[in-house]
Amino acid sequence: MTTSSTKKIDSIITQLTSILEVMESEEKLFENTINTIHPDYQKSARNLVQYQTFRKHDLRRTQKKLRNLGITRFSNAEAHTKASILKALKLLHSLKQDDSYTSKKAGLSIKNGKRLLNKHSKELLGFRSKGRRVRIMVTLPIQAAYDYNMVHNMVKSGMNCVRINCAHDDVFVWERIIKNVKKASKKLGKKIKIAMDLAGPKIRTGAIITGPQVRKFSPKRDDIGNIILPARIILVDILKEDSEKNCLPISKSGMANLNIGDIYHFTDTRNKKRRLKIVELTNNYAVAHCYETSYIATNMVLTASNHEAQPLIIGEIPDVEQAIILKENDVLTITKAPHLGAPAQLDEDGNILKSARISCQLPKVFDYIKSGESILFDDGKIEGEISTVNNDSFEVLITRAKPQGSKLKAEKGMNFPDSELGIHGLTQKDKTDLEFVAKHADIVNFSFVNSPNDVDELLTELKRLNVINKLNIILKIETRAAFYNLPAILLSAMKVKHIGVMIARGDLAIETGWNNIGKIQEEIISICAAAHIPVVWATQVLENLAKKGLPSRSEITDAANSIRAESVMLNKGPYILEVLQLLNVILSDMESLHEKNENMLPKLDRS
Repeated sequence: MTTSSTKKIDSIITQLTSILEVMESEEKLFENTINTIHPDYQKSARNLVQYQTFRKHDLRRTQKKLRNLGITRFSNAEAHTKASILKALKLLHSLKQDDSYTSKKAGLSIKNGKRLLNKHSKELLGFRSKGRRVRIMVTLPIQAAYDYNMVHNMVKSGMNCVRINCAHDDVFVWERIIKNVKKASKKLGKKIKIAMDLAGPKIRTGAIITGPQVRKFSPKRDDIGNIILPARIILVDILKEDSEKNCLPISKSGMANLNIGDIYHFTDTRNKKRRLKIVELTNNYAVAHCYETSYIATNMVLTASNHEAQPLIIGEIPDVEQAIILKENDVLTITKAPHLGAPAQLDEDGNILKSARISCQLPKVFDYIKSGESILFDDGKIEGEISTVNNDSFEVLITRAKPQGSKLKAEKGMNFPDSELGIHGLTQKDKTDLEFVAKHADIVNFSFVNSPNDVDELLTELKRLNVINKLNIILKIETRAAFYNLPAILLSAMKVKHIGVMIARGDLAIETGWNNIGKIQEEIISICAAAHIPVVWATQVLENLAKKGLPSRSEITDAANSIRAESVMLNKGPYILEVLQLLNVILSDMESLHEKNENMLPKLDRS
């Protein structure tokens, strides 16, 4: 070996030895904290502290030197940081033919570091599917409470865990969903874990003035206006929450007197003469065709061509959901009091007489916001800057919206990425819902955790309910504060066993910036790998396919990248079964190429 090579190796040895000493010193500072950790996670906590110290150094030049020497570059060292450094030092001394070097004990071997993550994943998320390391979690819609076959097919298609969101529906619906999951699980011989999300202190827009009780029906026309398909209207005796938008309610007696071929005349809300024709009858509904655009309202009377037949009276139609149209440079007033929102009032020349307004459902934010800070609405679709703050309202200058205007509706999320809102912990609704979760679920998903104190509050509630170490915990990382505090949050959570992290990429991207989310999700995965804590890859996975039945190329790539996590979460949609089946195939195929962070090298398949 040349003198030059020896000097290079010596410089690497000096640097790594120095890092190792700092690592051991830092570990001693955390000794009291580590002593509070659950025995199942004590080695993991030490490794997390070691990894945090390790990452305080810029090792890129050293990594290149190690690569040139054919030695590990620490690119997959998260789960066994100290062992990897010691292994590198041993190899470097071997290259120098230094037989006097004696390696220290790592306390956690490379093999056992990997095993711990697998063990914790199984304990938290249950058994994996054959041929697939990554579990699939599916958010179940309300239909799962009433459609057992849907749940059965999901379990059969590879679902490992279900998610029920406590922000929606109620105890009655949750119980029915859980009953169907357990029935399908038993019938198919699979243990499906049940996870329930606490809603958390979500900041949303308030109610908007109601629109008219009317529905619009239009035939489909070609480019020159000829009718291709008539408007299809479904007549039912009861309009349900999940009824399609083309349904109209009429009385049971009216339904009983319908006949195929009957024609009914009416005057719509614009005073236009219109008619519809009955073309299909079943036991539960009737189908009518309408050949001209019609606006049909509650209590509207439809008269039969056969005057002996009784007229049809349209029943209660839900109010049209209103929206506020916002364009760049518009001003929106946010009110503390729950006043009904309303669009801007304009004069006949289009000048604004009164700006648009909407309330904020969490008045506490008024105590923390400042002028000049950013605000985003509806998952970042609309962006603005807070211009003026008053005691009972604040004004927002809209800085980004669609050129033709963006719609802002009630119950849409509001994010304040620049503001320290002081919002944390469990809401009263969360505490009430947690009692149900503790009795019926395997996992609680803790929303909007921002600090170790939030975790301590949850653990206090779990102790009160006598489910500590019985109810598993997944911490949802969805704010900038949660990301910055992640190591401390994990050390607080590791006082108990069976914990995980969910990367809520939607809110997190809004909070930290779309340009940063790629880097941030990589950092979260690395930090959790160091703590041997399973990660759930969530938000908008194959969303296009779930909603429209056709995936985009970018979301296929995103789904393939989720192989780095321990679980992938799917959201609901009309094509959710197809999404589940496709994701099962993608993850199974990727399994042969990747094991966690490591590229595998199977024989190239060119057949």
